[in-house]
Amino acid sequence: MSGHSKWSTIKRKKGATDAKRSQVFSKLSKLITVAARAGGDLEMNASLRMIVEKAKQSNMPADNVERAIKKGSGELEGVRMEEIIYEAYGPGGIAMLIECITDNTNRTLSEVKNIISKLGGRFGSEGSVKWMFDQKGYLEIKKSGSDKNKEELELAIIDAGAEDFSEKNEVIEIYTKPEDLYKVKNNLEEQGIKTENAGLDWIPKDEVKIDDEKIISQIEKLFEALDEQDDVNEVYSNLGE
Repeated sequence: MSGHSKWSTIKRKKGATDAKRSQVFSKLSKLITVAARAGGDLEMNASLRMIVEKAKQSNMPADNVERAIKKGSGELEGVRMEEIIYEAYGPGGIAMLIECITDNTNRTLSEVKNIISKLGGRFGSEGSVKWMFDQKGYLEIKKSGSDKNKEELELAIIDAGAEDFSEKNEVIEIYTKPEDLYKVKNNLEEQGIKTENAGLDWIPKDEVKIDDEKIISQIEKLFEALDEQDDVNEVYSNLGE
C-alpha cells in the first residue's frame, strides 16, 4: 500500500499565529458539529469522541467544544453543515480530493474552483479522481510512546486488527478498514499504546513522483491556499514524497 499522502507531508512549517489558531478551532468546530448529529454522548459516539480528543490536543476551549456538540445534537439552533468532497487535478497532473464542511455549498464550490484555476489546477467531474483512492481508517503512534520493542510493537499492531502499517521517522502509520478504526484504536490502547491523529483518510492506490522543484513549489502554493479556505477540512493527493 502507498504511504499516507496528506498534503501536510509537504506543507511549509508556519508559526502558530492567533489567526491560524482561530482557523483551526473553526474547522474543528465544524467537524464536531457534523459528528454530533449521531448523538452528543461521547461514550456512545466514537467518531465524536475522536474529534473532541483532537480538539483538546489543539487546546481548543472547552466552551467552544460544548457549543459545537450542542449545535450538532440539536440542543442549540444553528445552520446545518454539509460534508462534500471535490475532485480535482493539480500542477503536474496530481490527483486531489478536497474534503469540505460548509453551510453554503454554492459559495464553497465557487471559492474552491477559483483557487484551483488560479494556481495551476483544474476541477474534475464527479468520479474522475475518487477511483484512484481508497478510504481507510488511519492512526498514528509514536515509537517513543510505548515501552515495547520494535518486534513487540509490530505484533501488537497486527493483533489489534490493522490491515497495514508503515514507519516514517519516529511515527508508525497504521491503516485499517474504515469500519474497524475504533476497534483497532481501542485494542491498541488496551495494550498501553497511545494513538494519535485517528480518523478516516483517503489513501492513493498509486503515488506520483515529481522531481521538478518548480512544479513542487506550485503544488505547495495550491495546497496552502486551499488550507486557508475556511470550508476546506483536508486535502488528499497522490503526490509521493
